[in-house]
Amino acid sequence: MNHLEHAGSPYLRAHAHNPVNWHPWGVEALERARREDKPILLSIGYAACHWCHVMAHESFEDGATAELMNQLYINIKVDREERPDLDRLYQLAQQMLAGRSGGWPLTMFLLPEDQRPFFGGTYFPREARFGLPAFSDLLRQVAAYFQAHREPLRRTGAQVVAALADLNPPAAAASVPLSDAPLRASRVRLEQSFDPAYGGFGPAPKFPHPLMLACLLREWHGSAQSSAPDLQALYMASLTLTRMAEGGLFDQLGGGFFRYSVDERWEIPHFEKMLYDNAQLLAAYAEAAAASGETLFAETAGRTADFMLRELASGEGALYSSLDADSEGHEGRFYVWGQDELHAVLDASEWQVAAARFGLDRPPNFEGQWHLAVAGGWAQIAAQQPCSVEQLRATLARAQSKLFEQRARRTRPALDDKVLTSWNGLAISGLAIAARYLRRDEYAAAAASALRYLHRVHWRDARLCAVSAAGGARLQAYLDDYAFLLEAILELATLRFRSEELHWGVQLAEALLLHFEDQQVGGFFFTADDHEALIGRPKSFGDEATPAGNAVAARALLRLGYLLGETRYLAAAERTLRAAWPAVEKYPEAHASMLLALEDYLHPPQIVLLRGPETDIEPWLSQLNRVFAPRRWTLAIPADARELPAALADKPAGAGATAYVCQGLSCSAPIDSLAALLRLVSPAPDR
Repeated sequence: MNHLEHAGSPYLRAHAHNPVNWHPWGVEALERARREDKPILLSIGYAACHWCHVMAHESFEDGATAELMNQLYINIKVDREERPDLDRLYQLAQQMLAGRSGGWPLTMFLLPEDQRPFFGGTYFPREARFGLPAFSDLLRQVAAYFQAHREPLRRTGAQVVAALADLNPPAAAASVPLSDAPLRASRVRLEQSFDPAYGGFGPAPKFPHPLMLACLLREWHGSAQSSAPDLQALYMASLTLTRMAEGGLFDQLGGGFFRYSVDERWEIPHFEKMLYDNAQLLAAYAEAAAASGETLFAETAGRTADFMLRELASGEGALYSSLDADSEGHEGRFYVWGQDELHAVLDASEWQVAAARFGLDRPPNFEGQWHLAVAGGWAQIAAQQPCSVEQLRATLARAQSKLFEQRARRTRPALDDKVLTSWNGLAISGLAIAARYLRRDEYAAAAASALRYLHRVHWRDARLCAVSAAGGARLQAYLDDYAFLLEAILELATLRFRSEELHWGVQLAEALLLHFEDQQVGGFFFTADDHEALIGRPKSFGDEATPAGNAVAARALLRLGYLLGETRYLAAAERTLRAAWPAVEKYPEAHASMLLALEDYLHPPQIVLLRGPETDIEPWLSQLNRVFAPRRWTLAIPADARELPAALADKPAGAGATAYVCQGLSCSAPIDSLAALLRLVSPAPDR
């Protein structure tokens, strides 16, 4: 037994019985490294990571390799999802040292006195292959080099730390106008990288990029009332969403999306299911359903939300983090099918339709078996069978139900049952958007339940905790936790207004300004001002698998600032945009969430405030929420709402429903007619 038995992270506990003498990151391990003057071997991974499991099985469970690790190093294991601060820093360091991108598992070698990195890589095999050295040979070579070349390694570590400090260029000066040029440039570059056959952007492996799709939908919607609507933007978004929903990236039996596709056709995925992917794609499909009226998009959104609430729900209101890619030691085994099993489960008519729909009469597509992806259209299938499309759909639904029940008997992929504030923030937003556009009250209830859990468990002494497991919260929260949760509160407010939740949102905004903002340059650091001192304090503006925390913070502060008339929030958002401006100008397509914030800065969203008795304002809210209007934000504030901020209390409720339409810091006179309100807000203002 090593030092991980009582770790809060399921990923760390999974390594508790390795023969490696693992430590969690902390004072004990770092002091031991200094005391024994041994280099630190830092291994960063996460529960759903396939190659993390491979390296663990090959090396960390191997007695001879573990003996070398224990003899030569102080070994520290980190869950990247709990400690994204460490992961960001050492991923950047790996890129600097190796000249190429990192990944997981991340394997870094650090100096014992100050944790500065001097060598690193990702996966290393037990035996030399893939052009990589055997891990045991690498361990000996790095340890020998460390003993013989301490001073050069110290200089290397110092250079990496200096480079980390210099990553962010100076902010745009106050005299430099912020324009929509990056929005136009991004639109051009997205079309240049668009795959006209299968959708998506760029070659395989293909990632969903829901933020890019959101930008395209907004681009189309903003031009829809003009003489030249951007139908190509709508087409690119729609084709991508269609191909993903019909492909193997989407679980055709249980709903929900896998991480990414290894091929250009979205057919074979990397099989882990992450909460953050599904939360963002839920929002994307719900918005696309409202924008286009496509039944497929609404069905996909509903099945994604149902998957999240069925398989990731904690039972206490929050949502867990992920499902593993592997089961029984093999990636994808839970999801793929052999032909004999398919024939045993399905009757002749069900097999005939399922085979035509999913290509089961074609060669296997995954290691001699079938992973389900749509291969035949309904019109094509109906032309070959004496049934209507409605009958074929019903037959396929029976087949899917049977297969889902049979699959449930298999050994399930492992569940990472920790609750992350940031990912739950994304989930609350996604569920709120789906509830609004799909008119599903149960999704709103689930979003509210998750928000209550975070307030009850993760909120302590006016500060957030980043993670909880078994009900106990720990670790200081990061920028993404505050920003994503603030945005979630504002999204949920469009369904039902709660004064106490808005007050909590204000507290989150104040914490952002007090503990995270870069007062000199603008923007927000990833860690708070009282966070553990590390080799750097990063500040990132580009999107990764999740939106950039700086961008989400800027957009939420703009919305909250306009709502409350709080110019400090508006100024902080502008400073963030100026800090990001050099990167956004150069690589706009890599900053989709920052582009959304930039658009809201250049063209303040329309805010509709409804006041009056709840029974009177509810139909008005329902009418406004029914339509896709990405640049409109509606709040229905009941007449009996208490402790309202001054900017809302100044808009009194009457005997019946009353509306105020605000743009920027200016609001209309009260409107007491729904017809008059609809005339004023529709169509959406031209950008």
